[in-house]
Amino acid sequence: MPGVILEAVTKRFAGGAVAVDELSLEIADGEFMILVGSSGCGKTTALRMIAGLETPTSGTIQIGDQIVNEVSARDRDIAMVFQNYALYPHMTVARNLGYPLRQRRMPRSEVARRVSEVAEMLGLEELLKRRPGQLSGGQRQRVAMGRALVREPEVFLLDEPLSNLDAKLRVQTRTEISRLQRRLGTTTVYVTHDQVEALTLGDRVVVMRSGLLQQVGSPKQLYDTPENLFVAGFIGSPAMNFLSGTIEDNKLRTSLGDFPLTDRLRHELTQENTGRQVIVGVRPENFEDAALVSADNRPHGITFKSNIDVLESIGSDVFVYFTHGRESGVNSAELEELAADAGRGETGGGGDTIVARLDAASRIREGSEADLWVDGRALHVFDPASGRNLSLGNAEERTATSTAPAAPAAPAPEEAAPEEAAPDTSTRTDNIT
Repeated sequence: MPGVILEAVTKRFAGGAVAVDELSLEIADGEFMILVGSSGCGKTTALRMIAGLETPTSGTIQIGDQIVNEVSARDRDIAMVFQNYALYPHMTVARNLGYPLRQRRMPRSEVARRVSEVAEMLGLEELLKRRPGQLSGGQRQRVAMGRALVREPEVFLLDEPLSNLDAKLRVQTRTEISRLQRRLGTTTVYVTHDQVEALTLGDRVVVMRSGLLQQVGSPKQLYDTPENLFVAGFIGSPAMNFLSGTIEDNKLRTSLGDFPLTDRLRHELTQENTGRQVIVGVRPENFEDAALVSADNRPHGITFKSNIDVLESIGSDVFVYFTHGRESGVNSAELEELAADAGRGETGGGGDTIVARLDAASRIREGSEADLWVDGRALHVFDPASGRNLSLGNAEERTATSTAPAAPAAPAPEEAAPEEAAPDTSTRTDNIT
């Protein structure tokens, strides 16, 4: 099974709009790669170029050892699942699953064997005689996945396949997809807007913004060491809190209190010639009820008082929401885009609500003043002008994995049989599913 390599791929549409800008990415053989970002960031366009549904304006796309820019979608030996199910409504589940194989004119015995294997794999054995209209949304999505998997493709592409499912079913199906990919070891590229899906599914995650690659790495790398303001704000749930800060008297001053500068941060601020104003990021889980902080940990952070506006207990954790003074107002395109994507008019940098995730043992009460503690070792400090994470230093580099597997022979073209009706969808998928 081949990997996928994108080299300086750009997609420019008529009128000059650039959807993907100089995207270079190496996806290893058998890797589960996630493309994530806010709406309009170019992630779906990148996936469609891999599939052959869009043609790059410039750059090259390679599957295995073959450049596929001029290869049609049906000849790339990929399978794609869209967010709409694209099933043939008049066919049974069994016939939907076997359709791609019948188009290849495979022997009936081989079609039956593969359909049986995929049905067992996806728990569809009891549904084989039903039609799509008799299935739930989750069942239909599993059939759509099965119809792609039955072909045994070299590369498996998924474009927000869970977006039409309810919350509980999304979690269940997400687990099934992860287990299935690990079992099959098929090179998989998965597009989603949901960063929780991205962090729980992917071997590596690509964060995109405005057609540009922002960072690529493991979920832990993106969470622990975001390279810039946008990645920091996009990755994590609840999202990172942002405060304006100033550098004064060898301290980092914020509305929460003053933090001493580490040697590395002091060096970065000097080297970058950064001004006195910075943006400070702190994740909700880096707060704690001060009463629960051990004596050993207390010196590593600061304790402050705040009025608790809202408290939410979810059993395992307690979320508290509070405001802590009006900030000096940080102008940042990244924060504005994150706020717009989340449906908010403002971000934490403008005196917005701060969210803290506390231990369930906390006895803090809504509407009362509380002593909270924040870990100073976990702060992220960003340059407002460039958005760069100054607290990482210069040693952080993007993680890249290269691979050059051999590409197998392309399958015979698939064409819709004249006697079979088209599936009930407006998206053209016949050539690749």
